[in-house]
Amino acid sequence: MVAASIAAALTARGSRVAAYKPVVTGLDDPPDPVWAPDHELLAAATGQAPEAVAPLRFGPAVSPHLAAELAGEVVEAGAVEAAAAAAGRDADALVVEGVGGLLVPLAPGYAVRDLAVALGLPLLVAARPGLGTINHTLLTLEAAQVAGLRVAGVVLTPWPDAPSRMEESNRRTIAELGAIAVATLRTLRDAAPSTLAAAGTRLPLETWL
Repeated sequence: MVAASIAAALTARGSRVAAYKPVVTGLDDPPDPVWAPDHELLAAATGQAPEAVAPLRFGPAVSPHLAAELAGEVVEAGAVEAAAAAAGRDADALVVEGVGGLLVPLAPGYAVRDLAVALGLPLLVAARPGLGTINHTLLTLEAAQVAGLRVAGVVLTPWPDAPSRMEESNRRTIAELGAIAVATLRTLRDAAPSTLAAAGTRLPLETWL
């Protein structure tokens, strides 16, 4: 939702936007009647073909490295990075969505964090607003900083219309302990590009970019 909202908002204001997701898994799961798979959602926001957004697509809902292993394929780090570069070659902005988290392996010895380092883009951390998010988010920030990544911000989502005291506290605590700006993205009613764009315009895009 975060990546698609950013991509849709930038597209709506006239920028040429490309989205990229190195691997999509879980395509064997029953389709959701509202929310398309990630690569299709991103493609709808930018006008790309879904296959261009995610060149590597697997059926089982498992980690990318296992999905590739089950399919008898090998994910090549160089190919993943080259595909990202190709996706953004003719674009004003490239929005890259991760897979699971920074330390999720895309291939043996090659994690999402390694791709982030190779691309050198500002990093956004999408996190849940509820119980457990303080630890998860701060650990992610630490993992990013150890690798020298520039973290542009944290986005808590889905952010409720009436956040509880705990959720508000979580937001403040992450901001204070992580020394990071924390934005929020509310629950979206549908996956239409116009809905995504409206949500994206409420995010601090200029600060991040």
